[in-house]
Amino acid sequence: MAEKYNLFLLICGIAFLFGALFPIVFKRAPISLPMLQVTLGIVVGYFWITLTFLDPLENGMIIEKLTEIVVLVSLVGAGIKIDTPLSWRLWRPTVRLLLITMPIGIFAMAFLGYYAFGLSMGAAILLGAVLAPTDPVLASSIQVGPPNTGGEDTPRFALTSEAGLNDGLAFPFVYLAIKIAEAYSEGKRFDGEMLWSWFTHDVLWKIGAGVLAGIIVGKILAKIVFSKHTNETTISQGYVVIALTLLAYGLAELVHSYGFIAVFVAAFAFRRSECEHAYHQKLHDFAEQSEGLLMSLVLIVFGMLIGQGLQSGVELTWRVYIVSFTFLLLIRPVGGIIALSGLNMPRTEKYAISALGIRGIGTLYYLSYALNQGFFGDEDALKLWVVCSIVILASIFVHGLSAPWLLKMTPKNAHD
Repeated sequence: MAEKYNLFLLICGIAFLFGALFPIVFKRAPISLPMLQVTLGIVVGYFWITLTFLDPLENGMIIEKLTEIVVLVSLVGAGIKIDTPLSWRLWRPTVRLLLITMPIGIFAMAFLGYYAFGLSMGAAILLGAVLAPTDPVLASSIQVGPPNTGGEDTPRFALTSEAGLNDGLAFPFVYLAIKIAEAYSEGKRFDGEMLWSWFTHDVLWKIGAGVLAGIIVGKILAKIVFSKHTNETTISQGYVVIALTLLAYGLAELVHSYGFIAVFVAAFAFRRSECEHAYHQKLHDFAEQSEGLLMSLVLIVFGMLIGQGLQSGVELTWRVYIVSFTFLLLIRPVGGIIALSGLNMPRTEKYAISALGIRGIGTLYYLSYALNQGFFGDEDALKLWVVCSIVILASIFVHGLSAPWLLKMTPKNAHD
């Protein structure tokens, strides 16, 4: 066991070294850091046959807690880096992506899950819910730059704000899937009364309370840090980032709302306080480095899981590949184009935003969280893990290769 642990630390060290040297060694290579790290994990997982199989069904709680931390840190980083003020005109693309594109993705994948993979109704809805939100972790390379660096173009802003908010907005549909699975496991039908309870509590209350909790924490913490009685240059940015994250998340969960929404809103509310202050840059730098380290760890483990699955002969049917690429290359782009139609934006911007719907670590969190509730059968759970893993892997490579090209097509001017 000790030898395996030490070897795992060595592998993680190599992954972290890749992260440190990537901007220098691979600056002109047409690959992304996640592509490199997940490939390393796949190779290690496939050939390291003495390692106990990383069964996600048996290690769901570990996956849930690890990915939860990564997403939380990423959400703080996304909220802090946004320069764009809160206005309806500038946030319209984001709102449309959340209210139109995401439901299209949920419905389409639920439909395919039910008819292509034979999933139960609850599991099919869960498949749509966990794959619909874009990922704030793996999408960091296509998001806006550090605070107050200027030039936030529309595609990067829309992708950043969408990833920051839709991670929390996917939760109502995850809960809907859980409630349907729970009802059927108890021999009941999911009726209109249950649907109304879900809508009033899991949609209206939890979203509203999450937003309010985030605003309260963000504004209060900003008052403390930027008080005239406080010398903010002596306040550790690491403590502030972690405090902002845990206070927002803890308060939101305490009042039974969505912590992910609260964390992003808290970071954005903090950012809008003394928005020109250089302290925001320090917070962003700490959050970005923390996110990168945690992301590297998760990608290595995810790659090893894929590699061991391939080595152990996990069956992958042609339907998995077809559905995965249909979702990435057709459903998300079409849903994005529909949502952004009618807006006064260049066609290249609309296509870049629509095409770059990266899936990643957030999906792993939602899936493990839902399956850990114990209402989904092992057969459905295995199918969900296989499909989601292939979609994430395909997204890492498809979007890693296409993102630089797509963003070069868009105008460089900031939105005004």
